[in-house]
This record gives sequence, C-alpha cells and structure tokens, in this order.
Amino acid sequence: MSGQTILITGGTNGIGLESAAVLAGMGAKVIIVGRDAGRVAQALATIKARSGADAAAYLCDFASFAAVRQLADQVLRDVPKLDVLINNAGAVFARRTLTADGLEATFAVNHLAPFLLTQLLLPRLKESAPSRIVTVASGRHTHGTMDFDDLGFTRGYQILRAYARSKLANVLFASEQARRLVGTRVTSNSVHPGRVATNIWAGAPAWTKPLIRFWLSRTFITVEEGAAPIITLASRPDLDDVTGTYFNRHEAALPSGVAQDWEVAARLWRESERLVAVNTRA
Repeated sequence: MSGQTILITGGTNGIGLESAAVLAGMGAKVIIVGRDAGRVAQALATIKARSGADAAAYLCDFASFAAVRQLADQVLRDVPKLDVLINNAGAVFARRTLTADGLEATFAVNHLAPFLLTQLLLPRLKESAPSRIVTVASGRHTHGTMDFDDLGFTRGYQILRAYARSKLANVLFASEQARRLVGTRVTSNSVHPGRVATNIWAGAPAWTKPLIRFWLSRTFITVEEGAAPIITLASRPDLDDVTGTYFNRHEAALPSGVAQDWEVAARLWRESERLVAVNTRA
C-alpha cells in the first residue's frame, strides 16, 4: 500500500471515512471526495488523527454531471498516478427527485455519476496499471429490476425500489467494466459490504425508518466491519488479477440472475453512455 494513491468517493462519513482512515494508516496516499466543505474538513482531521497522515480532498456533488466532470478534470490535473478508485458515494431520496440534469436522483447519484467518473478517470487508471476499481454495491441489488422503458421510476417510485435498482446497476456496471478492461491490468469488482447503519438513510420518509431499522438490525454490523471488505479489495496483493467478481463481504459470490445477464449489462452500459453523454468507444 505504501505510496499507492487511492481516491474514495463518499469519504466523509461511514464506511467511506473508515476505509480512508485505515488505508491512510497502511501508507496509501488517500484522496476523499465529499459534497459538504465542513464535513470534508472534519473527515480530513479524523484521518490525520487516526493515521498520522495527511489526506487530500475534493468537493463534488454527484447530483450534477457538470460537477463530476469538473472533479475528473481536477484529479487528472493534480494526480499523476491513480492506483485505486473506490466508488462509494451514495444517496437515497424519500420522494422522486430530479437532478439538475433532469434524471431521477437515486439512479443518477448511485450509478450514473460513478459510471461517468470512472470513464473520465480510466486513462489515468490505465497509465497506473496494475490498478483497481472497487464499486460499493449492496445485497439489496437482488430486489432490483431494470426497466429500460422507465429507468427513472416515473411510475411507481418507492425509496427501496429505487435504491435496489441503483445497486443492481452498480453490480452490472462493475462486471461489464471488467469485460471491457480485459488485457489492461485494470480490475473492476463490486462488493456488498454488509448491512451497516450509516446516514445514507437519513433522507428516508419517517414512516419507512422503522422498517429500515428492522432490515438493518437483522444482520447489523459495525462501520469498521462494513469497511473491511472494501479495504481488502483495495489493498490485498493476491487480488491483483481478480476482476469481474461480485463479493458478498469477503467472499466471491454469485449476484442475482439479472446481475449475471450480459445482455442487460451491455444495454445498461449503452443507456448510461447516452444519459451522461460520454462515448466509451472513442
């Protein structure tokens, strides 16, 4: 880990911050991304106090593709070597919400923004190979559907359905990205870190919170335990050549049937390209 550069989105709290602090303590040059300047400053102080190392940070609101493009430009300008990209940022929304780009916010923030960021940073990841892309998904993806006629839930929006779809998209994206990176020495894997009670659910409507607490409490784990699989995928030497794999915490596992469908993955890729206005074949 010593000397490796790791970019972690959603690095100001929860499993993102825990991962950042531990990886910095292992000798990595950690860069966190958050959308609130105050929380970013607090996170940097936490990382410094726990690891003794200074981390770097960027501000970015993943609800804006323009902001994601600006972030990528900054990273490409400032970071000559990028060994690991951890796509961890995520959000949920109590009511159907549209981003500045006119897209349903859960799908845009959890899938489309990391998809765009990854494509924009791929040149640096390839130059830095062997390198890794780790996408934080969820076991909830098994409840997800992929309706290409209504990806944004114009009909029947519900917070857990929207979240599950976005997490299914994470798994499909990670596996399709791996297929497209064969021979580059850049790996792409997704991971379900376990059910961790983080503040991602703070935006849920009040009536759903008892259900969410029950859902989390059934297999509740600590933030430290939730971060551990992410840290493993980012750092363990014997995973250098492992790619296209879904991890259920520390173990490789089969995702849902839909998540194993290459035709669905390829179609989602094409739709994602269109929605974020990027051409990965150029």
